[in-house]
Amino acid sequence: MRPDGTRRAIKRCWVPEAPVALEFNGLAYAVMMATPADLADFATGFALCEGLAAAASDLADLAVAETDQGWIVRAALSGLGVEQLTERVRTRVAESSCGLCGIENLEAVARALPPVARHRGVAGEAIFRALSALGEYQDLGRRTGAAHAAAAVGSDGAIALVREDVGRHNALDKLVGAAARAHCSLAEGFVLSTARCSYEIVEKAVRGGATTLVTVSLPTSLAVERAKAAGLSLWVLARDDSVLLVNDASA
Repeated sequence: MRPDGTRRAIKRCWVPEAPVALEFNGLAYAVMMATPADLADFATGFALCEGLAAAASDLADLAVAETDQGWIVRAALSGLGVEQLTERVRTRVAESSCGLCGIENLEAVARALPPVARHRGVAGEAIFRALSALGEYQDLGRRTGAAHAAAAVGSDGAIALVREDVGRHNALDKLVGAAARAHCSLAEGFVLSTARCSYEIVEKAVRGGATTLVTVSLPTSLAVERAKAAGLSLWVLARDDSVLLVNDASA
């Protein structure tokens, strides 16, 4: 409907969204609302960003299945994450009676991130080049107007990988997983995200191996604090004609 009251029928393509259950070693770990595409990448990136896996090779036998209720991604987990997985499941059993301890939640948020590797600065021209090309890789975004994207970009601004999802965190998880599975390092160049720059986006970028993060919106105060503490270079409010450097941690 227009302001003058006239109406016009249109056809819209809605962004897919469904429950996606992530199971490791036969144990249910989380159910996420996500776009059911690139789910093997999603599970891999989620495990890496959660600290369950140190590398894509820690996950084996990845299987994706559709059910009447949604989707299930199953994987065999090895390495140090097995103990964390078991502890998470044990703690969740206790939640049914009294809930998760608030102290544990606060400590989890404040725990130190791994230090970001030494890296070179990113040229503004590379950021603008990536921004101008990103739309070509956003098939879901073009069709629905309701999907976030995360991209792995080279130091010259060339886009190497892009993943999309209805959830901004999920898009970054998918990118981290896709890069790990393709043996593509996120340490060179930068990660470009269409998401709001919250602390979760910063943390996923750091745990995914990125050294520089570029987002299209302004960051929260905690996002800036976490980026500075970890040594992540952070560019925000990226537009066609301007971008703001919030934290320069380059060597």
